[in-house]
Amino acid sequence: MVEANAMNAVTPTLDPSLPRRFADFDTLVEALEYAAKGLRGANFYNAKGDLISTLTWTEAQKRAQKIGRILAGIGFQPGERIALIAETSADFVCFFLGCQYASVLPVPLPLPTSFGGKNGYVGQLRLQLESCMANGVMAPGFMDDMIAQAAEGTSLRFAGSMADYMDSGKDKDPTLPSADDLAYLQYSSGSTRFPHGVAVTHRSLLSNTRGMGYHGVMLRDEDRCVSWLPFYHDMGLVGTLLTTLTCQMSVDFIPTEEFARRPLSWLRVMSANKGTISYSPTFGFDICTRRAALRKNALEGLDLSTWRVAGVGAEMIRPEVLRGFIETFGPIGFSEKAFLPSYGLAECTLGVSFAEPGKGIEIDLVEEARLAGDRHVLVNGKDGNVRMREVVNCGRPLPEYEIDIRDEDETPLAENHVGRIFIRGTSVMREYYNDPETTRAVLSPEGWLDTGDMGYMKNGDIYIVGRAKDMIIVNGRNHWPQDIEWAAEQIDGVKTGDAAAISVPGENSEEVPMILVQCRHSDPAERAKFIDAMKRHVHKVTGVNCMIELVPPRSLPRTSSGKLSRVKARNEYLSGGLQALAS
Repeated sequence: MVEANAMNAVTPTLDPSLPRRFADFDTLVEALEYAAKGLRGANFYNAKGDLISTLTWTEAQKRAQKIGRILAGIGFQPGERIALIAETSADFVCFFLGCQYASVLPVPLPLPTSFGGKNGYVGQLRLQLESCMANGVMAPGFMDDMIAQAAEGTSLRFAGSMADYMDSGKDKDPTLPSADDLAYLQYSSGSTRFPHGVAVTHRSLLSNTRGMGYHGVMLRDEDRCVSWLPFYHDMGLVGTLLTTLTCQMSVDFIPTEEFARRPLSWLRVMSANKGTISYSPTFGFDICTRRAALRKNALEGLDLSTWRVAGVGAEMIRPEVLRGFIETFGPIGFSEKAFLPSYGLAECTLGVSFAEPGKGIEIDLVEEARLAGDRHVLVNGKDGNVRMREVVNCGRPLPEYEIDIRDEDETPLAENHVGRIFIRGTSVMREYYNDPETTRAVLSPEGWLDTGDMGYMKNGDIYIVGRAKDMIIVNGRNHWPQDIEWAAEQIDGVKTGDAAAISVPGENSEEVPMILVQCRHSDPAERAKFIDAMKRHVHKVTGVNCMIELVPPRSLPRTSSGKLSRVKARNEYLSGGLQALAS
């Protein structure tokens, strides 16, 4: 067991003093009050695997209660919003929970390190502050200038660091929440120009964490969670922080930016603390495999034999990457049966379906044309057929959900038919905050959510085959193509509608972002300068590294109404029907 010193040991995995309850509470406050009666809690590590600090749920409850009184004293009213920059720290955890005691809505937002450049980050932050109509901001002290720029012209009640809030000298009895009150707003890691904050109630949250803990991973007394996922992402916030709290687990956190520098720190903490549960998008497993291949003694001293649930989701699951992880880390105890595919989205709080623990990856081989074309009936084929695609079984929906697979006319389809996925259940969001038009576009009066994903049901399990919407997913982060195109259109010589942001298959079948740009330059040197300028500007504005492919003027396909068709552009490019000028 890793320890910082004798006074700062990790919180225990086992706690016989407190019977486990699977999130059967009315509010997050009640869940914290119960967890605070036990010995477990959260632990924070650096990239070397050293323990930096611990936070028992008892300590978290005391600090959160005080923060709630301070927020009420400053004048925050129930239902008001505080943007909360999501450091992987005890301060974030306590402030998020402190907001619950005052019935104030925390809005977790990313750190600057997760974005491309200061100006791009400030612009994104400002849009999100406006979208959620923030009344306050809590951010690390080093961000004071960025917060001031983003908040210019807004009417914040208070902005500052944790210390600034605690030093305010204010104190007042707060208003506690009820089950149907909102608990927080969750922004996806996607749009910068069109942000949508998912409104999550206490009832939705606790229904989902109960479903994931009890039915999804089937928690045991000896379970311990380890995570590097960011707190501004639904999988990091709900899956590894709020589920461990509401189901009384101990959890070990590695900052996301530390994981990016030293990905094997994740496995070191798993090994040292005998972790049993950890989640990651596919790319996290891929990074570890690649890093291990570069270091001769990378696996020395590691033991992953206790890892029983290696949850994988958040993006399309790539079986070949998981097979590579098994091959690399199997010799130090990792079991192929540990992989647990799942499906979820922030609009459903988080979890929708889970494969059966202990079965590993189950594959359905399907003819590619049946998945991408207009013919939606599946035809399973044989191994070795180049037109076959591996589709991963994402398991059975949690008991709270109803799921429909529907065609273009929203008529329900039978099993083995590909269609759009619709979901109804307690954990489905109430709304996109302050955005009734977008809410109506995806949420019916009867409570059915149009997920925008395509898939099919087979023997009661769900298989995800792609996204009906044009979202581009890179390293687990969602990117709206409109944002990338808008950035590209800021380059001289690019008109509105001249750029189409798509994704193309890369190494290991991961998505690679590409911009198809209608180009009017004929000189090769000018084209090279044009491509370089666009790459740099798009990365500065969006944080995305894109491939650039130049195509002739007026060559990008349009719909009958004149709108750009990204789906047609992608298909034409991959089939060779769209002539490329340079790349």
